[in-house]
Parts: sequence; C-alpha cells; structure tokens
Amino acid sequence: MITPAWCRMMASYNAEMNRRFYAAAAQLPDAVRRRDEGAFFGSLHRTLCHLLWGDMAWMARFDGGPPPPAGLAEGPEMIAEFEALREARIATDARITAWAAGVDEPTLAGTLRWYSQAAGREMERPMAMAVTHLFLHQNHHRGQAHALLTRAGADTGATDLPFVLP
Repeated sequence: MITPAWCRMMASYNAEMNRRFYAAAAQLPDAVRRRDEGAFFGSLHRTLCHLLWGDMAWMARFDGGPPPPAGLAEGPEMIAEFEALREARIATDARITAWAAGVDEPTLAGTLRWYSQAAGREMERPMAMAVTHLFLHQNHHRGQAHALLTRAGADTGATDLPFVLP
C-alpha cells in the first residue's frame, strides 16, 4: 500500500524533474523541440504535452478540478506555445503537490471510479493503483523526453530519485 508520505515524495520528485526538463528544453530552438524524432509522440513538444495532459486528466479524477482542455487524441497538441506549456506544467505540478499534501490513508485505501477515454468506458480501480499509475506514467514519458533532450544535446542533470531529492 502506498502512503501519503510516498505521494508527497513522488510529487516533489515529479515537480523537480519537470523543472529540470523544461529548463533544458528552453535552451533548445523551437524547431528542435518540435522535430519528429520517432518517439511515441514524435517530438519533445508533443511528448511534454501528452505528459501534461495525462497529469491533468488524473488530477481531475483525484481532486475534482478542471480536466485538460483537450481530449486524449488532441492531447499532444493541446498547447502550441512552449512558454504557455511551461506555465501550465508549473501550475499542474503545484496542483499535484497540493493534492499530495492533503491526501490521507482512507482516500488511498478507497476506490476510484471514472470514465476512461482510452478504454471508452467507465472504470473502477483501487485509488492506490490509480495514484501509482499517475507517477509511473510521468516517469515513463519523462524517460522518452529525456532521450529526446539528450539526443538534442541538452543536459537535465541527475534523474535518479536518491540523487534528486534531499
């Protein structure tokens, strides 16, 4: 079972890694961020958009706040300008951090029900599984973004959890 402390740790790690990745991406020309490099979502920009989309979708399920401004299929294109994407990322990381600061054991031990665009149906899973997925999904796609940043010559610094958080 995951704990509130684990959620807070992962939210902190997520926010710090996103700060590093966006700082590295900001050093690249826009054409490089948008170049199709054969990644699952093609470009770094599209990958970062999808990652933000997923975080916004899960947070809407967790905190009842606003969902992403686009559907799943439009997610990789939902924010065209890099600085607007970066601002939305910062706001979403703050939202995740605030949620993690207030989550409790009974919530994590509960069940989450939601409509899945990917599955096209109502879903029900243990909340702990859904929260774990949020953080694993971030790491999965951030790994793709890291490969794209590295290929472009950008440096994000350390990415391993024990070396990122105090």
